[in-house]
Amino acid sequence: MHLIPTQDEVVSVLRETGALRDGHFEYSGGLHSNEYLQVPLAMRYYQYQRMFSVGLSRLLRANAEIRAMVPHLSIVAPANAGLPVAYGVCEALRAKQVYWGETDQNGGSMRFRQYLEQHPGEQVVLVDDILRTGNKLSQLKALLHSRGAQVVGLAVVIYQPNPQIHDFGSLPLYYLAKLDASYYTDSAHCDLCKRGVPLEKVIT
Repeated sequence: MHLIPTQDEVVSVLRETGALRDGHFEYSGGLHSNEYLQVPLAMRYYQYQRMFSVGLSRLLRANAEIRAMVPHLSIVAPANAGLPVAYGVCEALRAKQVYWGETDQNGGSMRFRQYLEQHPGEQVVLVDDILRTGNKLSQLKALLHSRGAQVVGLAVVIYQPNPQIHDFGSLPLYYLAKLDASYYTDSAHCDLCKRGVPLEKVIT
């Protein structure tokens, strides 16, 4: 195993744990895809959670500017799937703190728990298990900026962009593996539907 796991090593773990599956899947937003990825299935196992978190921390430390921020750095995740990664990265980096955002009870806007306060200039790395659309991460970034925090990087275990991905501009992006799944906007345009491949609806 390398100090920073390679693309092949990460994909091997995802397949071994059932986190990465091939087939014909319909996501909750209506997109069809030939792959389904659920990173928490791999994160069940301590050795893999540790491998992913330490790998991401080493990628972040390779950036001299972020490395200098570590004693004052906050690691922030959208709950819930990103939390094991966030805590692991915080521990491996020896960053100052870790906390998370969440949507309100009605599934609306992103918010922080009561008594969680950001201060002007607080330096933050956003951490999650996967970047697919980046919808929650984009909301979290906007919320942090509205509180005066400075988002300095984005780190995810897997980068699996789909056609609906948000633009994070020049924000540095760190990831252990990139997966290029095939996406189809609906059944009428889906090659898998046309070939009669059985469809499975999945939660994202």
